[in-house]
Amino acid sequence: MTIPSKYLLSQGPALRAVGRAAVGALVRTAQRPAALPGAWIEEELPPRSEELVRAYVRHVGGDPAHYRGRLPPHFAPQWAFDVVGRVLAQAGYPLTRVINAGFRLENRAPLALGEPLFVKARLESVDDDGRRAKLVARVITGTRQASDALVAEWRTHVPLPSRHGAVTNGHEAPKAAPRPPVTVPLSSREIAYFRLKKDAGLDFAKLTGDINPIHWVAPLARAAGFRSCILHGFSTFARAYEALVRNVFSGNAGAIRAMEARFTRPLVLPAQVGVYLADGDGFDRRGIFVGDAPGAGAYLEGEFESRGAEA
Repeated sequence: MTIPSKYLLSQGPALRAVGRAAVGALVRTAQRPAALPGAWIEEELPPRSEELVRAYVRHVGGDPAHYRGRLPPHFAPQWAFDVVGRVLAQAGYPLTRVINAGFRLENRAPLALGEPLFVKARLESVDDDGRRAKLVARVITGTRQASDALVAEWRTHVPLPSRHGAVTNGHEAPKAAPRPPVTVPLSSREIAYFRLKKDAGLDFAKLTGDINPIHWVAPLARAAGFRSCILHGFSTFARAYEALVRNVFSGNAGAIRAMEARFTRPLVLPAQVGVYLADGDGFDRRGIFVGDAPGAGAYLEGEFESRGAEA
């Protein structure tokens, strides 16, 4: 089902962040904070639209009935995109080149639907090796009843031009050895399967405001070095999360205490992918992957912690 464009009217904060990033690419005035972590930036946001939330949950493979009266935690990029953009800008790198590398969320309490959200974020760390800057932002979302209901960590990186190559004693530092590709474990089991249409990135953009054109304009995606449009990492994360809620925890949206993931390679659209569960230290902490099949390359590698009640 195609997502109506009317939902873009709900994406004011995210669209402002995109505009600010575009302007920042032309006029770079931001500087890294004198000390890290940086200062908190705080915002109060109006309640999210129930219609928007229902459409989003269905889009990422979930059932809106599992979220009666509460917000899905993986929807956080929709309301935090703007404030995260502002804290990342403090590091002084061009935000138009930021790539989402991973995401972690910790559910401390349900986020009530229909209540204002109190969001605060800060730049947690900056690691610049001359070729790539790794930026981490910490975001806390709460309501009047639960001030720190959701704690999230954005992990991003910014590819740097070669002229920024690290130089030591007049010599450029040697390149780091490439990491072996991440694959879905052969022993894992499939818990969900998705057929992703070529416009899945555009639909996700309408629902969240993340309108980076590499997700829905094929020529621009190819110009950026991809074979075609790629799915948002946050969309892949949300689909894996909903596969757990629906097929492992029988619709209990409160069963997951924490989940984190690394976006390991671009997921080119259209595609057919599975969500796979791997053994870990027990049912309370297990690995999760999104990929083509066991033994094949993974697009997402992560793990989750449950609250200890096996479905």
